[in-house]
Amino acid sequence: MSDATSPAKATPAVAFCFLLNQLLARESWARERLARFVGQSAEFRPPLLPPLRLLVAAGGRIEPGGDQPGATVTLEGIAGEGEFADELRYLAKHLRWDFEEELSRFMGDVAAERVGSAVRAFARWQADAAQRVTEALSDYAFVRSDELERFAAELERLRAAIDRLERRLV
Repeated sequence: MSDATSPAKATPAVAFCFLLNQLLARESWARERLARFVGQSAEFRPPLLPPLRLLVAAGGRIEPGGDQPGATVTLEGIAGEGEFADELRYLAKHLRWDFEEELSRFMGDVAAERVGSAVRAFARWQADAAQRVTEALSDYAFVRSDELERFAAELERLRAAIDRLERRLV
């Protein structure tokens, strides 16, 4: 029976570490590469979730926690300087998780393929929605330079018209 009072069981970081360690368990070369960086941490910033701080533990395993991150991982890529960030970039490029293969062990090939398609469609929708919101906010918050130039020209014409009107009235 599990200890239901353990605070480390129901966090996104614990779930993410579990999945990542499952992948690393099958890829010993990746664990060996990570093992050189025991004690270093990275911050993973998934969309719509709070940032996850992850620590490299003994044997190249990943655990939740850590101090100041040596790298930041987002959908856009990996930011950071030094060997640890370079290693994470290398692993991101060469380490692939076939989640449909994993799912097929539990629910069959057809269901796993459908779930995979739905997840990819959801990810595309998220990226598209984020881009559209960013563009809309940008258009709303910032005036484009050509619009600003037209506005300045209109203001100048208005100022000149007011000056002409004042001269006539005096």
